[in-house]
Amino acid sequence: MYPLGFLPFFLALLPESLAVTAAVIVPILTLAFWLYAVVSRSSSATADDAPVHLPGSSLSHILPFFHRRFDFINSGFQLAGQAIYQFSLLGTPVIVLSGEAARRDFFQAKDLDLNAGFKFLSGAIPMVPGVTSNLETRRIALIHKRLVASQTSERLQRLIPLILEDSRRVINTWGYSGSLDPFQQLPELIFQTTVRCLAFTELADDAAKVQRLKELYDTLDTATTPATVLLPWLPGPSAVRRLIATKRIYDIISKTLDERVKNGITRDDTPQMLIDAGDERLVIIGVSLLVAGARSTGTTASWLITFLSGHPQWREKAAEEVRRLVAEHATPPHRPSEPRDTSTDPTTPQEPPLSDHRPPPLSELHTSLGSVPLSAWETDTPVLDAMIRETLRVAEPHVAMRQYLPPSHLDEKAQLHIGGKAVPPGAFVMYPFSDVHLSSEVYKNPWCWDPARPELNLKAPYAYVGMGAGSTTCLGKRLATLELKLITALFVLGFGDFRAVDKLGAPLDELPRPNWNDILTCKPPAGSCFVRFERTVERDA
Repeated sequence: MYPLGFLPFFLALLPESLAVTAAVIVPILTLAFWLYAVVSRSSSATADDAPVHLPGSSLSHILPFFHRRFDFINSGFQLAGQAIYQFSLLGTPVIVLSGEAARRDFFQAKDLDLNAGFKFLSGAIPMVPGVTSNLETRRIALIHKRLVASQTSERLQRLIPLILEDSRRVINTWGYSGSLDPFQQLPELIFQTTVRCLAFTELADDAAKVQRLKELYDTLDTATTPATVLLPWLPGPSAVRRLIATKRIYDIISKTLDERVKNGITRDDTPQMLIDAGDERLVIIGVSLLVAGARSTGTTASWLITFLSGHPQWREKAAEEVRRLVAEHATPPHRPSEPRDTSTDPTTPQEPPLSDHRPPPLSELHTSLGSVPLSAWETDTPVLDAMIRETLRVAEPHVAMRQYLPPSHLDEKAQLHIGGKAVPPGAFVMYPFSDVHLSSEVYKNPWCWDPARPELNLKAPYAYVGMGAGSTTCLGKRLATLELKLITALFVLGFGDFRAVDKLGAPLDELPRPNWNDILTCKPPAGSCFVRFERTVERDA
């Protein structure tokens, strides 16, 4: 859930004035695109075992890669007529894979660089020579190591009540009944809890600063354009917005760190662990800024709650599992729900109740769920595990991106073979998760959300690659999974029978399909799905 390729650019300290001034170079864009078209049309020798070239190499042919990537990739397979093909970006080959053999080779291959592939193909990182490129491998490795250290069992156990309390505080802002947009409000909730877990306590306690950080991260996502990917050095309008957002994010985190050190404040949080370890400033800030991974976790949370809102049988299964978990592990035992007060004024039209019993107030759930040990959440929740796994399968539009950088990358004769096709040094390699996750040969009716589904082809290599596979898996997996389970538990016990509705509040006949062309959030069309809910008023409210 934590795209570590985002990491290097957050370490920049960029003068805002320079970023704005640089915008005068925008006219160069026309010339640069012309040069790109010329370069991409240049011919080169093709090895006999090289992937087939995708017909059409002009900019107009490649643009859908940035705006409708799922459709572009699938149409590429149809046009090429083969399971592996390539196209060109700025004269550099980009190889797209599919099929069992290629999938196995991809996830087992060495010398495929995750950070290099992600930086170029996603365009999520402003490339500034000497600042956001050519960073020391040692520093990046240490940041990764600290992320893993922040998820020890002891630390996660202490985070459980904090995640629940943050969730309760955010949910209380939604009111006690109404409709929520799961694709807006669930990512905001996840962002809050992730700031709590990875960043400074001072920030997590300040709702306004958390909201500002979320807005700045959203700016980084929405300001990514074909120009910022193909010509990252060109400070056009979108690039300027991204550079300014980067500067402001850095300033917020940096100022918080400075104030803590200056005032001699000690907190029980992840940054304090790094401060106590004597880590350098950029490492401390880098780990704090891994909250960028909340975007992926927020996408999963949005769809998980949406699927539950349209599948009451699975909602009840999840509720039963959480009730059992509380009954077996919580201290003190959870108090049973009170009967709903069904008295109404007969002269006033009333909506039918969402359930026959009112759910317990979130304050009571916070106490009971918070006393369940981490070991139970991680090893004794098969229903929640199945639901998260299935949500990642059907609603996580990830494309694994790598660059082939062998130690002998200067040797043009060095080659890697994937699926029987040659990959030259410097080439980018992509594997779309849709190839296996939406394959009818592996999953029957693959677009259907069914946590109980079996794999049709149990012998297929890497039949499930959610949160990564092989030597590259999500380093924040443990924390992300815990966040998803705790928030789902609050929903299934605290919200009763929440339902999927349209913008007018009418029940949906069927849930929307995840939009895999939206590579960031997988959102359905705006306004097509809401979740209607009702919960019990807090006793101390």
